[in-house]
Amino acid sequence: MTADVRIARAGEPVDAVGIGAVRRADRRRRVAVVVIGAGLAVAVALAALSFGAAGVTPDRVLAVILGGGDRLDRFVVLDLRLPRIVAALVVGVAFALAGAVFQSTLRNPLASPDILGVSAGASLGAVWAILGLGAGGAIVAGFAFGGGLVVAVVIWLAAWRQGLHGVRFVLVGVGMAYLCGSTVAWLLARAEVREAQTALHWTVGSVADVRGDELWLLVVGTAACGGVLAFLGRVLRPLALGDDHARALGVRADAARVALLVVAVALVALATSVAGPIAFVALIAPAVARRLVGRGGAAIAASAAVGGVLTLGADVAGQFAIPGFTAPLGIVTGVIGAPYLLWLLSRTERSRA
Repeated sequence: MTADVRIARAGEPVDAVGIGAVRRADRRRRVAVVVIGAGLAVAVALAALSFGAAGVTPDRVLAVILGGGDRLDRFVVLDLRLPRIVAALVVGVAFALAGAVFQSTLRNPLASPDILGVSAGASLGAVWAILGLGAGGAIVAGFAFGGGLVVAVVIWLAAWRQGLHGVRFVLVGVGMAYLCGSTVAWLLARAEVREAQTALHWTVGSVADVRGDELWLLVVGTAACGGVLAFLGRVLRPLALGDDHARALGVRADAARVALLVVAVALVALATSVAGPIAFVALIAPAVARRLVGRGGAAIAASAAVGGVLTLGADVAGQFAIPGFTAPLGIVTGVIGAPYLLWLLSRTERSRA
């Protein structure tokens, strides 16, 4: 008696068993990617806590983390280094989640917030608040959210033609990115030298000075947006199949896409308002996560894990890879992301051919 017959006599279809096995294998692979990513993040964080001019050995770092250590070690680890590490991790998670949502809902691997102009809109709002109002903290975050949201709405309206077309959305977004970038350059050119220097340093992208209220705002806001995405995650896979299939499965495609993109814009605004426009994380992390997971879909949790590891690793590399030279986080991610973007464009062109 074959296994198929035994399954059939048990009253369970063979196809259902096969689909269930595939789903369980996918779930195990996703969990493995998240667990390995979390382990790598912890390892890189422990290494980053040990590096630096005030050398703190790994055993002393562990002592501080466990509540011990002397006063100097606690100051170096908890007050100087840990906030930067947490900021790098959370910024990477925020950009990666936003990129996963954009790429999944728009069904385009190039649909990341930095390429579409949403990050540029958030930057424009933040620079306007910094230079025009002398604001900081939550006010900058609010202006960044407003700028990103306005750009997203403009792109949406310009790309809508009896439905949202992914390629048109990307093309309009690229144009908006150039427009916002030019406006930021104009604001910097007409500002006072000292103010312009501060804002220009911010536009490069760095987590070196993220701490205190800004860090709490980033952590709490990203956690809240992540919770909303976890609630809305069930509609991401139907949307990736197209609007017609999503509606056939009972999903209100337009309303779901609007809700998801608003959450993604909020994530971009939070990360941009405290760290500046960190380039290419939202583009690379979801793509790498989907390849690691091995199947289609948004791979939200895996994208978050990859984004955190990528951003923290890039920040550590910028500080310590070249002795005597320190590069901001945005420069390192740009060096990593630019070749990847060129490779992605060439691969997309070959696929179409």
